[in-house]
Amino acid sequence: MSEQAAALHDSSDPILVIDQLGKTYAGGFKALGEVSLNIQRGELFALLGPNGAGKTTLISIICGLVRPSAGSVTVSGHDIVSDFRPARQLIGLVPQELHIDMFETVLDTVRFSRGLFGLPPDEDLIESLLHDLSLWDKRDSTLMTLSGGMKRRVMIAKALAHEPELLFLDEPTAGVDVELRRGMWELIGRLRASGVTIVLTTHYIEEAEQMADRVGVINRGELIVVDETEALMARLGKKQLLLRLSSPLESLPEALSAWNLQLADNGTCIHYSFHPDDEDSRVPDLIRAVQNAEIEFKDLDTRKNSLEEIFVDLVRQP
Repeated sequence: MSEQAAALHDSSDPILVIDQLGKTYAGGFKALGEVSLNIQRGELFALLGPNGAGKTTLISIICGLVRPSAGSVTVSGHDIVSDFRPARQLIGLVPQELHIDMFETVLDTVRFSRGLFGLPPDEDLIESLLHDLSLWDKRDSTLMTLSGGMKRRVMIAKALAHEPELLFLDEPTAGVDVELRRGMWELIGRLRASGVTIVLTTHYIEEAEQMADRVGVINRGELIVVDETEALMARLGKKQLLLRLSSPLESLPEALSAWNLQLADNGTCIHYSFHPDDEDSRVPDLIRAVQNAEIEFKDLDTRKNSLEEIFVDLVRQP
């Protein structure tokens, strides 16, 4: 967690409180089941989950687009249902789908979004936003003439036009090329440094690993893990020993059956997974067992699991 976010995490009330939130649709489908979560001011929280896990439903309820079946959501103490207007005033949303008038200009679109919240015009703020998002040169262009990446930047400018304290980014870099994605992450970093709290969903899990203070994993409508990114990596991460063989094997000998090994790369590599803190990993014993089985290897290497691999393991569990 960044130093600024850590200080805010320790010293302030959460900006977002989700308490036993549930959503069951008329047909009986249970999209969310008793989700509880606090988001602290100033942090960047990554919400990960497979398609259909409940991410968009959760965000839609918080942003007032879907009514919950149970539980409550408050933003800076304002209930999202009974105190909707002040709660929604604090929220900016960049949805995954593009919802914009293709015949409007970039400048008019962002101005209109600010006006929707009843705020007075602020041309200096709008100009600053468009400069930050590399949209100023396109300010008089109609949205239909822009690339997909530029349209997504317009969506971010719209979400920031009313100066929200809590920003939701639903797949912000989807369909964006590498250069634009890097620029977008730089912008997100500046927003967080300015004090904006950010909740994002992303399929680029390596980005969440690098940027997020905390990570939550949702699956089948249940929040199954919430932890600081580094702590999650330490707690659930595994190490992997890779033995690259001098000649390929068709199968592993029976003498190594107790080690739960995997033969990979067309029989040229043996994989052994273990927890870094596990005293029973017995890597030296395994190497001796491989040598006793008269298997020659030319190289060995170890690596840690990525957040993406931890995520895949989590959502595969029943």
